Amino acid sequence: MKTKKIIFLPLALLLAAVCVIFCGCKKDDGKLKDVTLNEVAHSIFYAPQYVAIENGYFEDEGINLNLVTGFGADKVMTALISGEAQIGFMGSESSIYAYNEGNSDYAINFAQLTQRAGNFLVSRQPVKNFSWDMLKGSTVLGGRAGGMPEMVLEYILKNNGIDITSDLEIVQNIDFGLTSGAFAGGQGDFTVEFEPHATALEKEGSGYVVASLGVDSGYVPYTAYSAKKSYIGKNPEIIQAFTNALQRGMEYVSTHSSEDIAKVIAPQFPDTDVDTIAIIVERYKSQDTWKNDLVFTEDSFTLLQDILYEADVINEYAPYSKLVDTTFANNALK
Repeated sequence: MKTKKIIFLPLALLLAAVCVIFCGCKKDDGKLKDVTLNEVAHSIFYAPQYVAIENGYFEDEGINLNLVTGFGADKVMTALISGEAQIGFMGSESSIYAYNEGNSDYAINFAQLTQRAGNFLVSRQPVKNFSWDMLKGSTVLGGRAGGMPEMVLEYILKNNGIDITSDLEIVQNIDFGLTSGAFAGGQGDFTVEFEPHATALEKEGSGYVVASLGVDSGYVPYTAYSAKKSYIGKNPEIIQAFTNALQRGMEYVSTHSSEDIAKVIAPQFPDTDVDTIAIIVERYKSQDTWKNDLVFTEDSFTLLQDILYEADVINEYAPYSKLVDTTFANNALK
């Protein structure tokens, strides 16, 4: 009669086998954490974020990311406060407004993505040797009052000696993302547009990019990621994982060509051909739009509030120590 041999595995080997079985099926077992990110706009301006999505960096960090476009910082903040989104991506001026209104569970900025404005001034006619005083007597399609696009425009105009109340008319009642259509339809002499709308207007012959607000305003902390204080307190590991994925996206953008980046993020912009995406990415890269890290410095936060104060939308500065947490961004660099 044959006897059965019983093989005893060493304990270390047995534990390793168990680890492979259970760790290897982490994603298949639905262990990814669901996170809804509400972004202010869907624009090539935010290329590092889309690189992180398309390259699977969020999944690598254990996050199943649901991306929603809010079409305006006010709508993003509403989604964040209501709990519809766990993380908001917008101009951090919204977090200052919410804090100054006395919201106890205010939004805390934990990562800064862009360091320049990402919009461009588009003229109805080609303009050689453009200067900002050419806007005197014109009508400009601007942005929502109190929003970063509008305030950066006003900041530039004031720095160029233009009175925003008497020297020109700035239209501020067109919904975010619809200004390019209004301009193409004949409204206004100039419009302020993000990409890909600026390039699209050029391609169809409806407008011509004559200036970059990002270049002419200097380094401004334009967009940042935030979450409610309570959410960060309860889920620091998710915020860290989210920030780690973003940092990888930043590093990819800083070390790869515009063509490589365009190919990666092309699925995010199915209505824009890859060559056009590459042109837009290069436009942003050449003006040093993206930081190498996600750390939101106090100097940047002060500059932002200087702009808000000058625009008369705040009458007191919010504390950096409460509205910015650089712990996660610094940890992502380690």
